[in-house]
Amino acid sequence: MTDYQHIVRIGNTDIDGRKAVVYALRDIKGVDTTFANAAVNLAGIDKDKQAGNLLDKETEELSEIVQNPVENGMPAWMINRRKDYETGDDKHLLGSTLEFQHQQDIKRLSKTKSYRGLRHQWGLTVRGQKTRSNFRDKRSGSLGVQRSALDLEDEGDEE
Repeated sequence: MTDYQHIVRIGNTDIDGRKAVVYALRDIKGVDTTFANAAVNLAGIDKDKQAGNLLDKETEELSEIVQNPVENGMPAWMINRRKDYETGDDKHLLGSTLEFQHQQDIKRLSKTKSYRGLRHQWGLTVRGQKTRSNFRDKRSGSLGVQRSALDLEDEGDEE
C-alpha cells in the first residue's frame, strides 16, 4: 500500500485527499455528483474510500475515466457537451476548457443576434424568468426608496 497523499492529481486538478473519492471528484470543474458516482463505479473503487488512500493505479484509472468517459463505458447522456456545435462529436469538457467553450457559445449567440445572445449582452435573464420582482441587480441595481422633490425642499428650509 502506498503512503497517504494529502493532494491527489486527477483530471489536471488537485484534489483534497481527506475527502471521500466521490465528493473529492466534484472539485473538478465539469464533474458533478452523478458523474463522479458513475466514474467511481466504472473504476471499481469503494465510494467511501478517502482520495488520499487511492493507489497509483486507481488514480490513473479514475483520471482516464474522467478525461475520456465515453471510451471507458460512460453512457452518452452523462456527457456535458453532446453534439458539439463545430464538430458534432460528444465531448466531456473539464476545467478551463469548459469555461472557454461556454464563453465561445455566448459570443456565437451574440454575434448572430439571436434572442438568447441579446439577452446575454443586455445582462438580463435568458431562460424566461420573470424580472419584475427578482434579478434587480442584473437590470439596474437595487431600487431602494425614492426621495421626492418635496423632501429635498424641506431639508433646504431647515438650514
